Amino acid sequence: MISHTKDLISHSKDLKVFAGNSNPRLAQAICSQMGIKLGESQIGTFSDGEIFVSLYETVRGSDVFVVQSTCMPVNKNLMELLIIIDALRRASANRITAVIPYFGYARQDRKTKARDPITAKLVSNMITTAGADRILAMDLHASQIQGFFDIPVDHLQGGGIFARYYTRKFGPECDNMMVVSPDVGSVGRARAFAQKIHAGLAIVDKRRPKANESVVMNVIGDVKGYDCILVDDLIDTAGSLCNAANALVRQGAHNVYACASHGVLSGKAIERIQESPIQELALLDTIPASSEAQNCKKLHYLDSAPMFAEAIERVFQNLPFSSMSI
Repeated sequence: MISHTKDLISHSKDLKVFAGNSNPRLAQAICSQMGIKLGESQIGTFSDGEIFVSLYETVRGSDVFVVQSTCMPVNKNLMELLIIIDALRRASANRITAVIPYFGYARQDRKTKARDPITAKLVSNMITTAGADRILAMDLHASQIQGFFDIPVDHLQGGGIFARYYTRKFGPECDNMMVVSPDVGSVGRARAFAQKIHAGLAIVDKRRPKANESVVMNVIGDVKGYDCILVDDLIDTAGSLCNAANALVRQGAHNVYACASHGVLSGKAIERIQESPIQELALLDTIPASSEAQNCKKLHYLDSAPMFAEAIERVFQNLPFSSMSI
């Protein structure tokens, strides 16, 4: 963390953090890390389902950060974010940063067939129109989504958190492990992570006949006798992940671990993970864990609050992200 920043911010009246209902625990953890109090507000719904927002402290002239993942229920959490931003703008906040640990609709980032929408761009426009001045997000599904916004985007990478976790967990043995990309599209992410822990790299080549369904074709690289770590940005139904893990075991991999920044975990995801050869799936807490996920012994959640806290401090003080400690 930045030296002396905690004392500087705790006595400042210019920085405020508010949160929606998507991930209040993470928002509170970020504030605790920074030594400040979470902004007082109320976000609820009327009897017909309309969302209302009430801010219970002044934000005039303040640098305000809104922590809100657009995870399930996606549309409700997205509307909360838009309405909070609008409320802050109308209350004369000086600068509004939307802190979006998980950006929903990110997978709809291009047209895959005729007459498809590009919903990620639509959502980006909505957030900008609502009044956000900048975006702070973690591991967008596709890096080009940064260009969908007409405002600055600070894009955090969860790889550093996972690298630190596995380095502590396995120590020097990391040098003899194999990082595996579950598909060709994630090779860049897996390669960067492999360099951080000084491990080898392999790729699972797959074919996807339809959405949320994949068929593993083959493994590119020698994984026989290695402990492998599958690296992805998000886990939804876990079909691709578990198919990849099965393919690695068939190719002679010793133990299979996995990590991803966002645990969407919809449908039968947790059941598939339980029945798979994956020893442990490490996730960031960008999406709150359901009760079922909390009871799954194969799932391990890592704290992302220190990274977000440092990023918010850097935005507030106009410092570069290139020298972040995490």
